[in-house]
Amino acid sequence: MLTRIDHIGIACTDLDATVEFYRATYGFEVFHTEVNEEQGVREAMLRINGTDDGGASYLQLLEPTREDSAVGKWLAKNGEGVHHIAFGTADVDAEAAGIRDKGVRVLYDEPRRGSMDSRITFLHPKDCHGVLTELVTSAATSGRGAEHTDH
Repeated sequence: MLTRIDHIGIACTDLDATVEFYRATYGFEVFHTEVNEEQGVREAMLRINGTDDGGASYLQLLEPTREDSAVGKWLAKNGEGVHHIAFGTADVDAEAAGIRDKGVRVLYDEPRRGSMDSRITFLHPKDCHGVLTELVTSAATSGRGAEHTDH
């Protein structure tokens, strides 16, 4: 069962400038940063609010670290903007299997490591009305409750 909007991923060309825009304009603060070498991105998670299931909703700002990454290719084609939406679930494996059974293509055979040690997979945008959709199972909810930064 999907429990919340976990995050909205936004591709950007300059992570620091984009973070500053969201901080200055909306007052959002950085909750977590990391570089994900496998996905070829440098990212910042801005916590928006807590949720009924004990998790939270975030904006995920993504700057590609290399042009051949998925976000790098997307940014070159589309420019800055909303890249994907992610829904939280307690069990990404079961949720992905159930959605696959409904005829939606799941992009990873097995979930991969995502931000803040979450487990993630993506659904094909052509099967989701043009929206790249991510499914996320957070690391232990308590792990998302305290601010931390990894560089």
